[in-house]
Amino acid sequence: MESTIINKVANSSLITLNLEDYYPQGERVVYDIKDNLYEGIMLREKDFRAFVKKHDWAQYQKQYVALTCSADAIVPTWAYMLLVTKLEPYAKKVVFGNLETLEAVLFQEALATVDVASFLDAKVVIKGCGKLPVPTFAYTEITRLLRPYASSIMYGEPCSTVPLYKKLKI
Repeated sequence: MESTIINKVANSSLITLNLEDYYPQGERVVYDIKDNLYEGIMLREKDFRAFVKKHDWAQYQKQYVALTCSADAIVPTWAYMLLVTKLEPYAKKVVFGNLETLEAVLFQEALATVDVASFLDAKVVIKGCGKLPVPTFAYTEITRLLRPYASSIMYGEPCSTVPLYKKLKI
C-alpha cells in the first residue's frame, strides 16, 4: 500500500503575510547633534549655523536619517528643524528620534499602503522569523490594522502558529 504525503498547509485557506515584504530598503543612519554642542552641554547658534552651512549634506543621499541628541543637553527645537531643511533634499526620510523611532515611522508608512480590506474574513498568519530586522512595532501595527477585517490572526509559520485573534461568530 502506497501512502501519499498531503501538504495540508499548502491546501489550507491560510494567507501568510510577511512583513519583510514591506521592509523599506536603504541605509539607516543617526545624526547625533551632540557633536555640535559647545563643551558638550550647549548649542551655540552662530557656531551651529556655520557648521550647517559648510557641512556636506549630500553624503546622506538616499539614506534614512534619525536626528537625536545623546548628550544630556538642552537643544532648541529650531536646531533640529534647521537640520531637516538641509537633509530633506538628499535623505529618503528624516525623523526626530533614534533608530527604533525611525524604523517605526518607516513601517507605519509602509503598512499604511496595505489593502487591509482584501483580508476580509481571511485566516491570516503573520510570518514571524526572517532575515530582516522587522521591529515589534510593525507586528503590533499590522495586527491592529487587520483585526477589523480578518476572521483570525495568527503569528509564526503556517505549520506552527500562535493564535492571536478569532472573530466571534454571530
